Amino acid sequence: MDALDLARWQFGVTTVYHFLFVPLTIGLGVFVAALQTAWHRTGKEHYLRLTKFFGKLFLINFAMGVVTGIVQEFQFGMNWSEYSTFVGDVFGAPLAMEALLAFFMESTFLGLWIFGWDRLPKKAHLACIWAAAIGSNVSAYFILAANAWMKHPVGYEVVDGKARMTDLWAVLTNSTALAQVPHVVGAAFVVAGGFVLAVSGYWLLRTRAGMWRGAARGALVMTAIAGAVVAGTGDMSAKLMYEQQPMKLASAEGLERDTAGAAFSVAPGVEIPALLSFLSTNDPGATVQGTEDLQRRFEQEFGPGDYRPNQPVVFWSFRVMIGFGMATVGLSVLGLWLTRGRRDMPRWLARAFLWALPLPLTAVTAGWLLSEIGRQPWTVAGELLTAAGVSPGVSLTEVAISLTVFTLLYGALAVAEVVLLTRHVRGGAEEERRPAAPAEQPEPSLMY
Repeated sequence: MDALDLARWQFGVTTVYHFLFVPLTIGLGVFVAALQTAWHRTGKEHYLRLTKFFGKLFLINFAMGVVTGIVQEFQFGMNWSEYSTFVGDVFGAPLAMEALLAFFMESTFLGLWIFGWDRLPKKAHLACIWAAAIGSNVSAYFILAANAWMKHPVGYEVVDGKARMTDLWAVLTNSTALAQVPHVVGAAFVVAGGFVLAVSGYWLLRTRAGMWRGAARGALVMTAIAGAVVAGTGDMSAKLMYEQQPMKLASAEGLERDTAGAAFSVAPGVEIPALLSFLSTNDPGATVQGTEDLQRRFEQEFGPGDYRPNQPVVFWSFRVMIGFGMATVGLSVLGLWLTRGRRDMPRWLARAFLWALPLPLTAVTAGWLLSEIGRQPWTVAGELLTAAGVSPGVSLTEVAISLTVFTLLYGALAVAEVVLLTRHVRGGAEEERRPAAPAEQPEPSLMY
C-alpha cells in the first residue's frame, strides 16, 4: 500500500460521510419551508409545531454538513495538489459561485430564520426559510456541475499541462450536469421524505395525534414525486453513460465483450434479454461495449495500464442503488394508496415507515460509489489519471496519520449527530412536550 491508496481511502471515507448530510439538507429545507407556508396560509397551530420540530432537525443536520464539508477543501491541497493544479482554473469558477452566491445566500437567510421568529414580520420570516432552501439547491447545482466536468470535460483546453477554461457556460450546462443535477436532487428529496416518514412512523406508533399522519402523508407525496424524477433522470443518465462513460456502463452490468442486444443483469445468472441495449439507446438490438474490448481500445489510445474500475463494487453498487431506491418509492406509493380517505394509520404500516430512513440513505451512498468509483482510474476522464493527481511530497506516514485523525473525528461527530437527532426526535413536537393545564379549582365556599 502506498500514499495514493491511503489518499483515495481518506477522500472516499470523508466524502461518503459528508454526503450523508447533503441530501437530507437539500430536501428537508424545502419540506420545512412548505410546513411554514401551510401555517402561514391556514393559521393552524400544528403546522407551526411541525415547522419548529423538523426545523431543529434540519439545523442539526445542516451544521454537521458544514463541519464535515470543510475537510473536503483541505484535502485538495493536502493529498491532491497535482489534481488541484490541473483542474484549478476550471473548478475555481463554479466552486467560487457556490461559496459566494449559493452558500452565502443559504447561510445568511438561515441565520435570519433562526433568530427572526419574534423579530421579523411573518411574510419576511417565511421568505427567509424559502431563500435558505433555494440556496441549498443552487449550491448543489454548482458543485454537481463541477463534478460532472470530471466525467465529461467540456469548455476547456490544456495549456502547459493545465486545464484552462474557455467557456464557463459550457461547463455549467454540460449535458452530464443537466442529467446529474435533477437525478441527485431528486434522490435528496427521496432521502428527506424517507427521514420525515420514519420520524412520523415512530410517533404514530406512540400517539394518534393527527399532525403526524399529516406529516407522513406529506412525506409520502414528496417521496413518490421525487422517485419519479429520479427514475426519469436515471434513464437520461444511462443513455449519456453509454456515450460518455462506456467503461462504467459495462462494469455496472458485468459485460465483458461488445454485445448486440445486450441483456440487463438483475443479478448474477438472472438477465432480461436486450433490455440493456434498449435502456442505453432505445434500440433493443444496439451494440453495447464490453470491459475487455474497451480495455484493449483504451490501451491503444492512452497507453499501457488498467482502465477498468473495481468491477464488483461498481456492479453491486448499481444494484443496491436501484433496489433500495425502488423499495423506498414503492413504500411511499403503497402508503399513499392505503391511507387514502382514512383518518387512522395501520400500525404495521407505521412500523414499515421506519425502514424509510436506512433504505434511501443506503441507495444514495451506493449511487455515489457507482458514480465516483466507476470513473476510475481517471479523476478527469481522458485527461488526468488518479495516480497522476496525488501530491508528490506527501508520504505514506503523513497520509496515514491524517486518515486516522479524520476517521476518529468523524466517528465522534457521528455519535454526536445520532445523539442529538435521537434526543430531539424522542422529545417530540411541542404538543407532546407541553405540560397539561392544571385542573380548574372550585371557588372557596363562603359557607362555614
